[in-house]
Amino acid sequence: MELVMRKDVPRELTWDLSAIYSTEAALEADADRIEVLSCHLEEAYKGKLITPQAISSCLTEAQELYERADLLGSYCYLAVSVDYYDTGNQKRNEKVGMLLSEVFSRISFIESEILMQEDDVLEEAIALGGGNGCYLRNLLRKKQHRLTPETERVLTALTPVFDAPSQIYDMAKLADMRFDSFEADGEKFPLGYSLFEDSYEYDPRTEVRRTAFKAFSDKIRQYENVTAAAYQTQVQAEKIMAKLRGFDSVIDSLLFQQNVSREMYERQLDLIMERLAPHMRKYAKLLQKVYGLDSMTSADLKLDVDPAYVPSVTIEESKEYIEKGLAILGEDYVEMIRTAYRGRWADFAQNQGKCTGGFCSSPYGSHSFILLSWHDQMADVFTLAHELGHAGHFKACHGAQSVYDVDVSNYFVEAPSTMNELLMAHYLLKTNPDKRFRRWVLGCMISKTYYHNFVTHFLEAVYQREVYRLIDAGGSVQAEVLNRIMRKTLEKFWGDAVEICEGAELTWMRQPHYYMGLYSYTYSAGLTIATQVCRRIEEEGQTAVDDWKRVLAAGSTKSPAELAKMAGVDITTSEPFIDTIDTIGAIIDEICQLTEELEG
Repeated sequence: MELVMRKDVPRELTWDLSAIYSTEAALEADADRIEVLSCHLEEAYKGKLITPQAISSCLTEAQELYERADLLGSYCYLAVSVDYYDTGNQKRNEKVGMLLSEVFSRISFIESEILMQEDDVLEEAIALGGGNGCYLRNLLRKKQHRLTPETERVLTALTPVFDAPSQIYDMAKLADMRFDSFEADGEKFPLGYSLFEDSYEYDPRTEVRRTAFKAFSDKIRQYENVTAAAYQTQVQAEKIMAKLRGFDSVIDSLLFQQNVSREMYERQLDLIMERLAPHMRKYAKLLQKVYGLDSMTSADLKLDVDPAYVPSVTIEESKEYIEKGLAILGEDYVEMIRTAYRGRWADFAQNQGKCTGGFCSSPYGSHSFILLSWHDQMADVFTLAHELGHAGHFKACHGAQSVYDVDVSNYFVEAPSTMNELLMAHYLLKTNPDKRFRRWVLGCMISKTYYHNFVTHFLEAVYQREVYRLIDAGGSVQAEVLNRIMRKTLEKFWGDAVEICEGAELTWMRQPHYYMGLYSYTYSAGLTIATQVCRRIEEEGQTAVDDWKRVLAAGSTKSPAELAKMAGVDITTSEPFIDTIDTIGAIIDEICQLTEELEG
């Protein structure tokens, strides 16, 4: 299927951004208002933030600016994300980006002046409330790493420059790459980024799947040097900023932003590499046996364990699955799901120039917006449930917290989304006792939920750790170096069970997460929390659900470890990770047993 241009996509498959701005005039009015607010704050408070009352008053007034800025920036990015060929949207996005960098540079004095005050002044400001308390406590935590006010102002003004590596990556990937069709099994097939990642990687036809893998790899290899140059700029900028702010390493700097200890990070990666690899190698060997492959390659790892038993699901049919699967979270949650369908919160279309994968953007003051590409597969249902997990999370915390207290740490942010995937799978398991159906659901849990979060993103995280270790040691990264690190990572995890074929080393080119700090490793953290809480919900029912909903509403008022503890999970120890890995192993063992029973 050839991907159409955005203008040819049916309206019902697109999201409705008019929920943010119904007209261009409304958008421009907010842009003007933001500039007026920033000038007012500068005039009214610059040089005057010396009392608890002034600090509290300033922060309360600034909330409107932050809320409008979130809406404005989100709208412009979302418009670009579905069509990188639309130069009009790109120009507007860049114009707004420059405006916001100027505005935030103008008001950067707020944090700088607040941090010049004695701690007791800040404690008094915290006691005044107004939705500013947690923000001020977080400022206190950052105090030792702040630079001079003028330096902070300049750095904020340079935000568009710091964002350039990510923008270059997106443009190369989504606008410049044009894929030729390929031939396999006597047929000609169209190829594109989303077609490969969403369809061909899962294709049960060996020649089609492996030929697509080679054609895709050959194309992205043509861009490996420019992509490596963008990434090199990103990590060197992070190194410079870490050093300026007094951190011992880039990793420490990025973990500080997440409020996570180095010990938690290192233990998580080492534990999963040691304990999960044997289970996944066993699963790879099962796939090889089921498909009768002479060898198991990295091009075969996304296969379903039962390709003939993959139900087709339309967008309309997905409503019932998701509503029933997540009903345990309450009628208010189900009503949000219904509203999401009715209000066109999701962009389901497949079109040229659209971002790959899926994400959920939740601007403060509006509902969430979900991007994915729908292929009429049950995997899409799990993806949509995942993104609705983000939507439900931010609906809860936006309703309970000020704009300052909804910036949830990346370490925790994937827990509500992966929780929804698990709840969907548990619901499906209860609907049908048939062994083949059970194997299919368990297979979805491994090949989609756990594989995506505990294998794909985990391996990215291990690769990323090696990159930062190299950068911290004074090195640099080029395409050859990145290819070597990625291949070594894959070989260590898969051992002799999987042949790492030519092109697999280019996996580092396929994720935007590397431009978002230490994000990749947080998926396995989130899914670990979700696995433990899901078990609590299964065993304790409403009590655990109520605890979970309180966690969702807490926003960023708690650290990731505190949020997990509220849900009954001690993420500062090894136990939740070990138990989750054992759970994955038990599911794989059951899939193997069911396969023996079904196929002899």
